[in-house]
Amino acid sequence: MVYRHTIDQTTHVFDDLRDLLAKASPPRSGDRLAGVAAESAEQMVAARMALADVPLVQFLQEAVIPYEDDEVTRLILDGHDANAFAPVAPLTVGAFRDFLLSDAATPEALKNLARGITPETAAAVSKLMRNQDLILVAKKCQVTTSFRNTIGLSGRMSTRLQPNHPFDDAKGITASILDGLLLGSGDACIGINPASDDPAVIGSLLRLLDEIIVRLEIPTQGCVLTHVTTTLKLMDEGLPVDLVFQSIAGTEAANRSFGVDLALLREAHDAGRSASRGAVGDNVMYFETGQGSALSANAHHGVDQQTLEARAYGVARAYRPLLVNSVVGFIGPEYLYDGKEIIRAGLEDHFCGKLLGLPLGVDVCYTNHAEADQDDMDNLLTLLAAAGVTFIMGVPGADDVMLNYQSTSFHDALYIRDLFHLKRAPEFDDWLVHAGLADAAFRLAGNAGLLPDFALRLIERTASGA
Repeated sequence: MVYRHTIDQTTHVFDDLRDLLAKASPPRSGDRLAGVAAESAEQMVAARMALADVPLVQFLQEAVIPYEDDEVTRLILDGHDANAFAPVAPLTVGAFRDFLLSDAATPEALKNLARGITPETAAAVSKLMRNQDLILVAKKCQVTTSFRNTIGLSGRMSTRLQPNHPFDDAKGITASILDGLLLGSGDACIGINPASDDPAVIGSLLRLLDEIIVRLEIPTQGCVLTHVTTTLKLMDEGLPVDLVFQSIAGTEAANRSFGVDLALLREAHDAGRSASRGAVGDNVMYFETGQGSALSANAHHGVDQQTLEARAYGVARAYRPLLVNSVVGFIGPEYLYDGKEIIRAGLEDHFCGKLLGLPLGVDVCYTNHAEADQDDMDNLLTLLAAAGVTFIMGVPGADDVMLNYQSTSFHDALYIRDLFHLKRAPEFDDWLVHAGLADAAFRLAGNAGLLPDFALRLIERTASGA
């Protein structure tokens, strides 16, 4: 279908819904690289005006990637919940934006609506929103998941403790984990990005995480962020796997470049649940995404990167994950050029994920060759916390020495919790008090000399190589 809008006697024509969505996107380097971005500010405004008049039902009738060509499209359309969609079915994209910003869009109403919203619909309405709109609506979307603790409750924000090491050294990883625990980090999970893809190394890291969590009786979950096929193989061998991780994208071809398809993700989900390692819930999947991944794989089909990112959330939603996060600035300035583009993308991703019913976290990050700095990340972190972000990263010193990018530190999480009076997952907060690391008001002890004896014994054991 062709779309048009006229400004000052100039009629702007958009070939199809895919083209309209791309031209309506806020400026970003990835869309310019792909050749799909608006050629002028006037064309972008015309696209947004035309998009505002598109009925929501159009997204069920016109796929941005053909149904017969892409299994992600088939997943989205075949899994659409018509009953959940019914309350907003008569609306246009513009009217949907008005509804989301209204008092009628309560947390309960948005929860009921989530399964009726397609990823393309979420992406479309986000393109009509200012940053404050994205924050306000996302704040109203409450998504709760659980495994050994409960993630996403109101008034709480979790952190993934990320103790990466360039050589996967057990001593270095253990030191980073204990550093994070002392500063109250790790309730989303303790998640290691391994430097090696050797199954023997991955297995040793899984054992290390399991031993720390069991010996210290921490109500959290461990994860080694290796390829899902490696995780499945190690699970078959009896290794202790809590969360099953995989990077995913918004097209079949991009997922194929990651070495996965939907059937493999279903197998992983079933295997994770069958292990029955959760204490309070059975959400076993952890997915990471990022704007630009499909473009970097030459698998974008001419669709703008933010719409494709929302489609990745459509994939994640099918497997009831415990955690999903956008690694927003990690791919580089070819896709998000500077701090302004990274901030906008982070708010879009969080909004779209939450609207679709996902426990969306954000790795507030940038690469060293991007036109961004830590002040930009402070701004994004603060905006996301105001928007009710589910979790962020906790990296020693905010500088990941294995992945070579800048993220958020354990201290950044303390700042944002103090600013917005945010607690951790309730089970984890209770553990901090029980372990002597926090007082009854959940304030950290603030004295590393109070490190409990069991943690000291663990350090000694790891250092001795026992």
